[in-house]
Amino acid sequence: MKINQLGKSSIYLSELTLGCMSLGTDVQTAKYIIDHALDNGINHLDTADLYDFGENERIIGEALKQKRERVILTTKVGNHFDKLKKTWFWDPSKKHIQNGVKESLQRLQTDYIDFYMLHGGTIEDPIEETIEAFEELKQEGLIRAYGLSSIRPNVIREYVKKSSIDGVMMQYSLLDRRPEEEMLDLLHENQISVLARGPLAKGILSNNGNNQINKKAKDGFLGYSYEELHQLYGKLTSLAEPIKLNELALLYVLQHPAVASAVFGASSVNQLKESITNNVTIPLSDQLYQQLKTLTKALTYEAHR
Repeated sequence: MKINQLGKSSIYLSELTLGCMSLGTDVQTAKYIIDHALDNGINHLDTADLYDFGENERIIGEALKQKRERVILTTKVGNHFDKLKKTWFWDPSKKHIQNGVKESLQRLQTDYIDFYMLHGGTIEDPIEETIEAFEELKQEGLIRAYGLSSIRPNVIREYVKKSSIDGVMMQYSLLDRRPEEEMLDLLHENQISVLARGPLAKGILSNNGNNQINKKAKDGFLGYSYEELHQLYGKLTSLAEPIKLNELALLYVLQHPAVASAVFGASSVNQLKESITNNVTIPLSDQLYQQLKTLTKALTYEAHR
């Protein structure tokens, strides 16, 4: 599997990332899924302290015993949570980040995190203080690089101007092309990588897309109505041949040079196999890439600024 540099850091990620939020709470199942991913060329796992209120990190820590050196490990911070009460509030303060990394390291059973992300962010945050916290963790060797998980252009621009972030995770797919309007070129110009989450758009762009539309998108998806999604699914499926639609969807987001990795989730080995057996090594032709842009909508960020 192809690997790509994360920003200007010394970290190299597989072009497919296993998003661990959907692993569930059974350690043996999680181990099986993670082992299968590692054995098939994926070297990057993405989690967050908030997922299952720390339990997701704990399970990954168990699964990675004796395997830590094989993995680029990403986790996130910023949601101050109470595991017992199942509540949380937004807290991008330096104190919380410094405490959060210690707790994540303990749950993950490691002494460093490869890539540490702020799990959200607003323009009202104490951004300079947040950056200072991450920079100090980097200097201390507790993290190798940092960034943020956000779809807010105004927040991302502040970090581009004021920090040394190496990556931004954002929702990006054929059905959510909002990053193309404002973010992808800006980040690429500043040598900041994009981790594209949701490349299969809740499964709508998978080989089982019609069923997923019926289950998850009866009220539509972003700027698409229920009827439009079904019509588009048929067109995209025909256009994808002879490859599968989920291959086409992954290739689309990986086409832009800013995108270092496409992040997908899996709750079973079968779901994992559907993505990692895809042929994502050969870029789309320019003609097909432009056809996909013509068929889909170039949406822009409105509410999330």
